[in-house]
Amino acid sequence: MDNVNTACIGTGYWGKNLVRNFYNLPGCRLRVCCDLDPDLLAKNAILYPGVSLTQDYSQVLEDPSVDAVVLASPAVKHYEMAKLALEAGKHAYVEKPLTLSADDAEELCEIAEARGLVLMVGHLMEYHPGVGKLKQLVEDGSLGDIHYLYAQRLNLGIIRKDENALWSLAPHDVSIALYLLGQEPVTVSARGESYLQPDIEDVVFCNLHFKNRAMVQIQVSWLNPHKIRQITVVGSQKMAVFDDVEATEKIRIYDKGVNGNDYASYGDALTLRTGDITIPKIDMTEPLKTECEHFLTCIKEGKTPRSDGRDGLRVVKVLEAAQKSLKKNGVPVGLNGAS
Repeated sequence: MDNVNTACIGTGYWGKNLVRNFYNLPGCRLRVCCDLDPDLLAKNAILYPGVSLTQDYSQVLEDPSVDAVVLASPAVKHYEMAKLALEAGKHAYVEKPLTLSADDAEELCEIAEARGLVLMVGHLMEYHPGVGKLKQLVEDGSLGDIHYLYAQRLNLGIIRKDENALWSLAPHDVSIALYLLGQEPVTVSARGESYLQPDIEDVVFCNLHFKNRAMVQIQVSWLNPHKIRQITVVGSQKMAVFDDVEATEKIRIYDKGVNGNDYASYGDALTLRTGDITIPKIDMTEPLKTECEHFLTCIKEGKTPRSDGRDGLRVVKVLEAAQKSLKKNGVPVGLNGAS
């Protein structure tokens, strides 16, 4: 396959970035832009000459020349639209979260697997060079045993009416945590509050507990004076901080920890260690471009994406458990749904 003929569905706030990438990537031919908003389609007509425009999703599904569908529709539509694409024999890229329920995500995975189609989820941060560096530090043992991760994704940002801050923002950090640790949590708990709109939490604190005693805390909010995109990884030997707001120094590695010795006294047996702070050089590329290239490569070569449907399912399971915990005022919920 020389070119993957692609259709982008949803060309608004985030979809326009997908349109730009797929239009410009070698090995891809963007055939169709689909959106309900005629004004957005008019802009696409100017920016991307030669691309067909439609407001009718069924036309995209019925077009035999379209190999793959890229969905940047509202999350509540992901399951329905992705299922239609897969059943029409199209490869599917779905923005996060894959679905709003684990059962729906499981069904999409089974359809894609049965039909030999690529199902990929837009877990953008798994393609970020900074997160890739964190993954390397975790896997090569540079940080020692991982004790816990602490993630903050805060902003005075877009306030959504159809999903809370957990489902809107936390998929990024949940996907990062599972990617770095390589396992699913045993239990999930979450507390949050709805200050601006009834029953739509603006701020959420979510905790993940793992079998090996590792912990992850995630704080998300669109009601905060500062824009913060930060992850701290605390290991037994060193600690690392990823700060995506930083223009250049994305990662800092702290040679800090606690050393034990043979003294009998508890106070003498534990001593603090403070060493150098290292700022590794990271070759930055646009994560979204890398992600889109990966989708095309997986289609052409029949490979499984890094953020495949099963990865999306794992994230949805955590979010679903967190949502149940939210409604129970923070009672821990197991990934199988048990409290």
